[in-house]
Amino acid sequence: MQAVILAGGLGSRLQEETSVKPKPMVEIGGRPMLWHIMKIYATYGIKEFCVALGYKGELIKNFFLNYYHLQNDLTVHLDQGRVEVHDEAAGHTQPSEDWKVHLVDTGLGTQTGGRIKRLAPWLRDQTFCMTYGDGVADVNISRLLEFHKAHGKLATVTVARPPARFGSLQFEGDRILDFSEKPQTGEGWINGGFFILEPGILDYIEGDETDFSSGPLEKLVEEQQLVAYKHEGFWQCMDTLRDLQLLENLWHTGKAPWKKW
Repeated sequence: MQAVILAGGLGSRLQEETSVKPKPMVEIGGRPMLWHIMKIYATYGIKEFCVALGYKGELIKNFFLNYYHLQNDLTVHLDQGRVEVHDEAAGHTQPSEDWKVHLVDTGLGTQTGGRIKRLAPWLRDQTFCMTYGDGVADVNISRLLEFHKAHGKLATVTVARPPARFGSLQFEGDRILDFSEKPQTGEGWINGGFFILEPGILDYIEGDETDFSSGPLEKLVEEQQLVAYKHEGFWQCMDTLRDLQLLENLWHTGKAPWKKW
């Protein structure tokens, strides 16, 4: 099975970082967000990826082109243009990921639906995973797939209830009784990405101008072809500098819930 990752947006709400790099290349613990998302999928045996590129996509290409070499000790023969990766038996070589990564330019201004549509030649007319390049979760991909198959619909979306952005306060008169960040309750479910999609979903996307979250998903709802996998665990997007700092703190304190590897 393949996982599609949308990595072409501008990331305008995180301009402190995205003025020089695409949002999925913003680092958490020295590794791009994109790498963290791929590691989540790889933990569940999904190791073939279609990455939809757009804004500054060349930086994502460079990351993967150089990934193997940058992990290892090298000797560069400048007179021959040859690079020697040192022998694993000598203890220098670091294990690399056994992934296949398709890096596909899907256009600078293409909308999310259009990016998926442009990947059609790569998807082999099979069920595939899809998520956005700016969010992590401790979602169990195997259970998500089982849920999708059991319902027999064209699309499954993982829905999450993230912590309230500005915290939760409880009062008694003017006195604060509780000050904490708590999960949203009631109607607080949101689109958390981590979709499972059937190839028929491509018929719902008209072209480059199609926003996947509006037209296609709305039509699927009308036709009762979209189901929600309720994820009660950790989910966090990286929309703002505050979000990035939260993720960094979780990683550096060894409390990153999405790290299952």
